[in-house]
Order: sequence, then C-alpha cells, then structure tokens
Amino acid sequence: MIEFQGVEKVFSGRGGGPEVRALDGIDLSIGRGEIFGIIGRSGAGKSTLIRVVNMLERPTAGSVSVDGVDMAALDGAGLRDARRAIGMIFQHFNLLSSRTVYDNVALPLELAGLRKSEIKAKVEPLLELVGLGDKRDRYPAELSGGQKQRVGIARALSSEPKVLLCDEATSALDPETTTSILRLLADINAKLGLTIVLITHEMAVIKEICHRVAVMESGTIIERGDVFDVFTAPRHATTRSFVSSVVGAELPETLSERLVAEPVAGGNAVLRITFKGAMANTPIISQLTRRFGLDLNILHGRIDHIQDAPFGVLVVEAVGAADAVQSAISFINANNLSVEVLGHVPANLRAAG
Repeated sequence: MIEFQGVEKVFSGRGGGPEVRALDGIDLSIGRGEIFGIIGRSGAGKSTLIRVVNMLERPTAGSVSVDGVDMAALDGAGLRDARRAIGMIFQHFNLLSSRTVYDNVALPLELAGLRKSEIKAKVEPLLELVGLGDKRDRYPAELSGGQKQRVGIARALSSEPKVLLCDEATSALDPETTTSILRLLADINAKLGLTIVLITHEMAVIKEICHRVAVMESGTIIERGDVFDVFTAPRHATTRSFVSSVVGAELPETLSERLVAEPVAGGNAVLRITFKGAMANTPIISQLTRRFGLDLNILHGRIDHIQDAPFGVLVVEAVGAADAVQSAISFINANNLSVEVLGHVPANLRAAG
C-alpha cells in the first residue's frame, strides 16, 4: 500500500550551519489494511517520515508511492486529489474553535464543494462511529482531550481515505484516554479496512494495536518486524531499551545494584527465563526443581499478551550446585525457551520487586 524506496530528506542548516539529514536511505513497505507503528526517540526522523507520505515534506531523494501512485511526481490538482485518500490526525487536534463538532468534521467536505445533503450523509455516520453523535453541536472548548481527538479522527475520515496517518496522536492524552483512542483506531481498522501508520515514542502504544513496527534512530530504520517478534526478541540495543519496561524485562533497581558479573563465593546465579507463544504454558519452574534439585527464588516477573499470544519474563535466583544450574540452563534451551544468566548475587538475597 505504501512503499518507500531510498528515501532521503536533508534540511538546510540554520544560519548557514551544517545540513541535517533527517532521513537516510529509507526502504520500507507497509501492507494494505495493516496498522504499522513507527517508533523512535525525539529527532529520530519518524515525523519527517510520515510527512513525506502526503508530501507535506518532499523527499530530497528516493520515492514514495501510495496505492501505486508516485506521490513525488504529483503537483497541484493531482496532489490535492491524492491527499484526499490520505487522512491525518495530530497530537494537538488542530480543531477550529469557532466551529461546532459537526462543522469541524464537515470542513474538508465543504472545501471539496459537496452539497449540504451530501455532507450530512457523511458526517452524521462518522460522529456515531467515533462516539460523538450526542456532541455534534458542542464547541471544542466544551470537549475533553479524548473527545477532541475523536473529532480529529472523524474529520480525517470524512474524505473516505485509504490511509490514516497518526502523528503522536495520543501523546497529549492521559493513559485511560489513550487506551480508548487506540481501541477506536483498531475498530476503525477492522470495520473500514483502513491502512493506519502510527508514529509514537511509546512502545506501549505499539504493543496495544500495531501489527508490525519499525524502530528508527538517526534517520534510519534499525529494526523492523512483527510486533510479537520485535517485543520478544529485540536485536538492537535501542529496541531493547524501548521494550524492556513494557514487557517486564527491566530489572528493579534494588536487584540490579546487587548483581555482579562473576560468581560469588557461596552465592547463586540469577537467570532470566523468557516464555513466549505456546511454550508460555510450560511448567518449567516445577520441572527444574524436580529434575535438578534446585530451589528457585522468584525475584521479578511479568506475564502479558502481545497480539493475543502469551509472553512472560521471569527472573529467578537458582539455589543449588553449579553443575545442576548448568544442566537446568541446557534443559530450558532444549525446551525452546530463552534463558540468560544475568549475573550472580550473595546467597542471602531475598525477593526484590
């Protein structure tokens, strides 16, 4: 549906300073009907990337096509027509304070020259779709942040786009409202078959609704893949840092401070066991205790679901002989689970978080 080929974007430096390369050779394919997340820290280039889709930023080099149309080859009327198939919602809503909810949603249709009856036929179902049928005559100042974003979503859908671009659409919202907006986007994706591209700096947003994700850093894509695969087996250090706090892989400070790399006299190894997919239901702890005579002190853990598949992380102190611990590690690996020796702790460590 959306194809980036060798996309570069270079901005002139301020005051004659050095050029800024915001995008550096982006190759990316986004499929029809999927929810695709793009995540990165501030300055990674993610907002620039989404803005070249509808040519709000024209690439310095490379091409961007949407539904087979080369966007960079368009200008004037051709570009305006192509943009009608690409809706966009923003972090700060961009509503007109002097217009009601109904009139804000109707604005793009008015600009397109539709008759009042045609506008009504489009706007009223959209207000129902986003849960604002009873707010049609309210003004933005009378709405909550979540309601304002729902107006923005309805307005973006008014031209019946094939693609919806979301630029940090939930960043200004509280966690509960964020969840409701993300669920609305997932519902719209399912009902309308809309391709959604979602820009964020929060991995929890990616986890909530995205099918695939690309991680950006310094204008390049450093990792991409299905959300489940990226969450459960991140390859790049930046990705691991994004993922760790969301999936429970980040150790409590009270535990990490006591870990040492080398074995401690009279101490024990600390293992991180990762469960995913069908193997998440394996009763590995009881098996390790029975087979190898280990006492496993649970220090930290979390079980979650990503794309409806179970995923869990468990950090344990393995109390027992060194050869028994090594045999247990081999057994875990043989059962298609992941295990990592995080370090060693004194024998008197107790549960830390």
